[in-house]
Amino acid sequence: QVQLVESGGGLVQPGGSLRLSCRASAGTLAYYSIAWFRQAPGKERKGVSCTSNSDGTTYYAGSVKGRFTISRDNAKNTVYLQMNSLKSEDTAVYYCAAGICSSRIDYYDYWGQGTQVNVSS
Repeated sequence: QVQLVESGGGLVQPGGSLRLSCRASAGTLAYYSIAWFRQAPGKERKGVSCTSNSDGTTYYAGSVKGRFTISRDNAKNTVYLQMNSLKSEDTAVYYCAAGICSSRIDYYDYWGQGTQVNVSS
């Protein structure tokens, strides 16, 4: 079992950067693939990126490829999402999840509470 805590959200101007963190307050992240999802108001939750615990493969949604980078620091029990060149359409609540890399929500057993990202001038 793992408990996830996200942080790092906030308000940023278009073109700016943020780094989100997903820390395990209990359990070990290294045992799981870790994904970031996001949910904008009135829209369904969608996968953004995932890092596999088996071989280190990383996956990105087409809308963020080349702008976002997912990374893992097992010593700190933390996964990061570096977000660059942010756009207004990146505005959403961002969630991290532990499970098996997939775009399907039901492949993940544990979820954090979310952190709000607002991209606006």
